[in-house]
Amino acid sequence: MHKGIVIKSTGSWYQVLLENEAVIDCRIIGKFRLNGMKITNPVAVGDRVEVEKEADDKGIIKNIMPRENFVVRQSPRKKHFLHLLASNLDQAVVIMTIINPNLKQGFIDRFLLMTEPYNIPVIIVFNKADLYGEEELTVYHYLREIYEKIGYEVRLVSSTTGTGLDELKRSLKDKISLISGQSGVGKSTLVNALQPHLDIHTNEISDYSGKGMHTTTFAEMFPLDFGGHIIDTPGIKTLAFNNLTPMEVVHNFRELFKYSKDCKFADCTHRNEPGCAVKTAVEEDEISELRYMNYVTILEEIEDQNYWERHKI
Repeated sequence: MHKGIVIKSTGSWYQVLLENEAVIDCRIIGKFRLNGMKITNPVAVGDRVEVEKEADDKGIIKNIMPRENFVVRQSPRKKHFLHLLASNLDQAVVIMTIINPNLKQGFIDRFLLMTEPYNIPVIIVFNKADLYGEEELTVYHYLREIYEKIGYEVRLVSSTTGTGLDELKRSLKDKISLISGQSGVGKSTLVNALQPHLDIHTNEISDYSGKGMHTTTFAEMFPLDFGGHIIDTPGIKTLAFNNLTPMEVVHNFRELFKYSKDCKFADCTHRNEPGCAVKTAVEEDEISELRYMNYVTILEEIEDQNYWERHKI
């Protein structure tokens, strides 16, 4: 039996980097489950596995070692299934833009809702800084204050001019980092700027639609010359959470959870209940109203989905 780490997933085959530095194509036999959840892909990039070699120089993944953590999202195609993005991470990096394409601030909080259950540190990177004028920089500083206050790292970078790249490299050095973001934010260009020889394919944003094309089909791990690894993931259009209960959402908005301990009711959803410490904190600017509104939106989406499911309408 050989030990290795999964560095690429193509859905049916997995590339595994063995301890002797050889890379072998592997498949799986049988079923692997994730805490009883329905998952579309039982093996994730970053998984440490045991492989049995076959005669044709290919292998079979026989065992997945216990995961330190993982990032999972609701499957975009099968809403009752989950999709494993990656496992055994030191941190995650979400790439955003304020313009070209325009900022979708709610995406930040949705991304954090994926990483927070396992306390995975997140760096929020605003790319394309070379395009930002005074108005965009004001938005950036406003958002940086919100997220740094609750413990997230925030960076301003430009793949074109190199602004902020050295600082970002220092944050990535010697760590395994998941890199993600919506289509069009320049993720592939940024990765190529950080590590030029990778030559990850990029597509420019269409002038007609303003929307980026998906350039990454499958998650893949790449080594960094300056130390560490990145796991590049497909561009994400949207993130939904009908796999979570309302209380799980509350627990994973970290500042809401902190104040919720002082609410009158243990099952407070922080909307219309009396004696709600969270709503008081929002009114007193202790909690960002922007984050709070995103929380309420996600909660309502989950409740609406559950209602339609119950009544099969």
